[in-house]
Amino acid sequence: MFNGILINKDDSGYHARVASLDEADLPDGDVTLDVAYSTLNYKDALAITGKGPVVRTFPMVPGVDLAGTVSTSSHPDFKPGDAVLLNGWGVGEGHWGGLAQKARLQGKWLIPLPTAFSASEAMAIGTAGYTAMLAVMALEKNGLTPDKGEVLVTGANGGVGSFAIALLAGLGYRVVASTGRMAESEYLKQLGAAEIIDRATLSEPGRPLGKERWAAAIDSVGSHTLANVCATTRYRGTVAACGLAQGMEFPGSVAPFILRGVTLAGIDSVMRPYQDRVDAWARLAVDLDKTLLPLISHEIGLNEAVEVAHQLLQGSVRGRVVVDTHR
Repeated sequence: MFNGILINKDDSGYHARVASLDEADLPDGDVTLDVAYSTLNYKDALAITGKGPVVRTFPMVPGVDLAGTVSTSSHPDFKPGDAVLLNGWGVGEGHWGGLAQKARLQGKWLIPLPTAFSASEAMAIGTAGYTAMLAVMALEKNGLTPDKGEVLVTGANGGVGSFAIALLAGLGYRVVASTGRMAESEYLKQLGAAEIIDRATLSEPGRPLGKERWAAAIDSVGSHTLANVCATTRYRGTVAACGLAQGMEFPGSVAPFILRGVTLAGIDSVMRPYQDRVDAWARLAVDLDKTLLPLISHEIGLNEAVEVAHQLLQGSVRGRVVVDTHR
C-alpha cells in the first residue's frame, strides 16, 4: 500500500483526497517507480478542484510531473535504481500521475534525471521550467539574440514566467515582465527582469497593430493578452505561446503576421519527442542559475496539496510548488 491523491467523481459530486492505494491498482506500464517528488502545476490544480475538464477517466491520481527511482522495469532502457523524471504525456489526465508515492508508466515517457539536478531540484523546475526552456529555444531558432531588443514575458509571477525571466536574463536579454501582481515586482527583479509592467496594459481588447516594441515574447496567458503582444511585436519578431490562463480564444488579427512577418510559435510540452526533452533539460543544466530555485519554488507535503491547489487557482501562489510525496 502507498499514499496518493485520488480524484473520484460519483453521484454525490467531485472528490479529491489523500488515500491509501494498492500497488495492484496501478495502471499498465513497463516501468514502476518509487516517486520521491512531484509538483503542483496549474493543470494539476484544475484536476484536483474540478474547475477544468482535465481528468478524462476516474478514479485518477493527478500530477503531470514526477521524479523518482525505478523499482521494476521490463523496458530495455531502464533498470532498478535508475533515477528518472517525467513531464507530461497525459499523465495525471488519462493515466495515473505523480502525486503519489508510486507510479507505473511507459518507459518511453521517461528520461534519465540529469546529473546536474537532484530529484527535488528537477521538480522545482518541472514542466514550468522545461516549457520555458522550450520557448527560449524556439525564439533562438528563429534568430533571436540579445542585441535584437527587449523580450516580454507575460504571466510573469507564474512558474513558466518565473523561469522564462531567469533563463532570458541569464542569457543576456533585457526582459520586461508583465504581471497582475505589481506588489511582486521585487521578486521579478531578483529573477532578472529589467522592467515591470501591469498586465492591464495588455489584457484588454486592442488594435490589430500597435507600436512595435518587443523583439520577442513568451506568453503563458493567451486571449487578448496574446493578441496584443503579437500586435506590438517588432518586424520579424517571434512570440512563443505556451499557456492560456486568460483564455483559449485568440481575438486578434492576421495583420502582425502578414504586415510585420511576426512568427507565432506554439510550444507544446506534453507530447514533445524524447530528444527535444533531453535537449531542453541539458540546456537547463547549463543555462539555469540553480541558486534561484529557492526563490522560485517552495515545498509542501502530499497532505497539503489539495488545499494548495485551490490557492493556486485563486492566484495567491507565487512560482513553483514542489510536493514531497512522503510527507
